[in-house]
Amino acid sequence: MNRFFLLAIVFGGFLVFGFSENVKGPAIPRIQGDFFLGDTQLGLLLALNSLGYLVACSFTGALSRRIGIKLTGILAFVLMAASGVLMYLAANYQFLSASYFLMYIGNGMLEIGLAIMAARIFTKNTGFMMNLAHFFYGLSSTVAPIIGASMMGWHFSGGGEWGWRGMYLFMLSLSLLPVIPSLLASFPRGEEEGGQEGVPFRLLMRDKVAWLIVAVLSFGVISELAVGGWLVNFLEKAYGWTTERASGMLSLFFLCFMLARLVLGPVTDRIGYTLSVMIFAGFSGLCSLAAILLGEPAAWLFAVAGAGIAPVYPTVMALLAKRYPQGTETAITFTVTAMGVACVIGNALIGWIIDGVAALAGGGDAQLLGLQAGYGFIAAMALLCAVTCLYMYRVMKRQGNLL
Repeated sequence: MNRFFLLAIVFGGFLVFGFSENVKGPAIPRIQGDFFLGDTQLGLLLALNSLGYLVACSFTGALSRRIGIKLTGILAFVLMAASGVLMYLAANYQFLSASYFLMYIGNGMLEIGLAIMAARIFTKNTGFMMNLAHFFYGLSSTVAPIIGASMMGWHFSGGGEWGWRGMYLFMLSLSLLPVIPSLLASFPRGEEEGGQEGVPFRLLMRDKVAWLIVAVLSFGVISELAVGGWLVNFLEKAYGWTTERASGMLSLFFLCFMLARLVLGPVTDRIGYTLSVMIFAGFSGLCSLAAILLGEPAAWLFAVAGAGIAPVYPTVMALLAKRYPQGTETAITFTVTAMGVACVIGNALIGWIIDGVAALAGGGDAQLLGLQAGYGFIAAMALLCAVTCLYMYRVMKRQGNLL
């Protein structure tokens, strides 16, 4: 029964995580309109969110060792629910930014917490089980844009629309559901929590492969997360699509994303984690690049790109669990914290690229060129992930510890 509770927390946590991350696709254009935000301001808002995520990643590992992974997870769920209330009450851009920041504090705590839980629970067939757990993130991410777009059109009994405020309030309230099995479960203890010596940060700082893992994960996650924030915006502004149609394409992206995590998990165990990430990230980047170059008729390739980028994060988590079995928590905290720095920069860059290229281009096609350049950066991140992984593959092979 305890294992059932643990699986409910991990799988349910990833479901909630997917909803909180990816309902923003259809909400962002409405938020931008309500607060009269430019693309640079929008990029800074998303960058601030990543900063909240980064702050959470920097302390969650230590917090879990101090108060336990159980209380850490419960606190993350409660913070996410509280941020939904604050978003509903947000009256200006600053209040909204603070509310988003709090949500990403909760998201960061949850991601580190779930990664630690999964590393302790999934000791066999790690690649498959990590991808299966993240499949639930893909599942909720698939339906989140459609549900979010639909929910914003719902009406209160008094006649007013829910809008993005009511939608966020409801969706983030779902974060309280995994608290129930969290209260009932008994969590396995890790080496560091049990007082044994793990991998010191100073050793990770001197480990070339550790930094290559950070680079691979950073490029991959920037590409993955940027789609949720920018694809709907791109399709609406570049091609004049409706919110519902653009949200449907984002859902199709996450459908491919979800199925890839379900189907490709065993492949990563069979052919190796490093080679898997290199192949899948390269495929994703090429699909996104082709979609931009070929124009609206090839927009479906944006969705297919989700199948390539999906296995990157869970496969890297499996690689960390296998490479650092006596210090997984420290390795995860080090890697995800460093990745968070890159995500802050990446989100800000996309907004600046869109506005900067549009300003330089001028003329009637300026906005389209800006949007294409911004999304081209997302494709470039996936390709950089693949290239960096190729170099890491060679380094690990020379060291004789290829995974």
